[in-house]
Amino acid sequence: MLKLKKISLFVLLCCLSFSLYAQKSTVRATIQPSDILIGEQAIINVEVIAPKDRNIIFPAYQDTLITGIEVLKMLKPDTVMTEVMTISQKYVVTSFDSTLYHVPYMQVIDGIDTLRTNDFGLKVSAPQLSEQSLAYLEQLKNHETDSIDFEKLQISDIKTVQKPPFVWQDYLEYLYIPLLIFLVLALIGLGVYFFLRKRKKGYYFTPKIVLPPHVIALQELDKLKTSKLWQKGQEKEYYTELTDILREYIDGRFKIDAPEMISDDIIDAVHLATDTKSATDGLSQILKLADLVKFAKYTPFADENDLSLVNAYLFVNQTKIEERPTEEQKNAIIESVKVEAENNVKNKKQS
Repeated sequence: MLKLKKISLFVLLCCLSFSLYAQKSTVRATIQPSDILIGEQAIINVEVIAPKDRNIIFPAYQDTLITGIEVLKMLKPDTVMTEVMTISQKYVVTSFDSTLYHVPYMQVIDGIDTLRTNDFGLKVSAPQLSEQSLAYLEQLKNHETDSIDFEKLQISDIKTVQKPPFVWQDYLEYLYIPLLIFLVLALIGLGVYFFLRKRKKGYYFTPKIVLPPHVIALQELDKLKTSKLWQKGQEKEYYTELTDILREYIDGRFKIDAPEMISDDIIDAVHLATDTKSATDGLSQILKLADLVKFAKYTPFADENDLSLVNAYLFVNQTKIEERPTEEQKNAIIESVKVEAENNVKNKKQS
């Protein structure tokens, strides 16, 4: 019993220790790159991992991190929330003295606690001088010459501000809106020009002739017949096109939304819309056989395929409505034919 109590106490202490450790914030500092030339820049990244409810305050430097390392700017912190909070604060630094700098730590405030980062270093190197420059510096060091010759040092004087070369791509963003406005106005002008030109000739447009549903259906059935799909072993494609033709015809002829209906509902709706029983019987034969072919992988006989096409022609011819064109449609067709004839004559004369 005493041994069990000791084990329970040990487990409880472990859990408390783990809980306290899990709530402790950690901080880490890195620098990239760690080796720069005089005047180049490096980025110090201070990363803090802490519980979500912590208030983390990063140090704000005026201009100097340590003697020799200047802080140019402090970037906006980047925060990522998962089970914990990860905050990355970046500092852009530079240096103008060539040496190896050692930063012992950077401080971060976590509520009432102060966290210290790890130490890191920054190596700043001077640019590599030529042998001629090194030899001349040695002469100056040994007082072998009193004057300073910048040509021998190979150090160029500061140049005056130069005008950059003209690059038309730099001005494209300023010309984008005026060019867009010009193109829109040009398109509007062309539209008005052609409109007035057609109006001057006495016509506006060639009227579009809308074919009746049964004419469209019969033309599509003729195309399906000449394609010989089922003779090529493509029974599924054959019945898919056949039923699509009939569904579109029913939609245009009876105003029944056949393309979105199942076969039984189409048959019932057409039966109510027409009294031609032979036509609906033929439609029923087509749709039911098509369902077997498309969904049950049924392979129909050749005479069944021919019968389906015959019933399709029969259904369209028995339910079609012969529509005679109105006087307005006749006049529009005659006018379009006249205009086309005139244009053909003009083209021949010009050629």
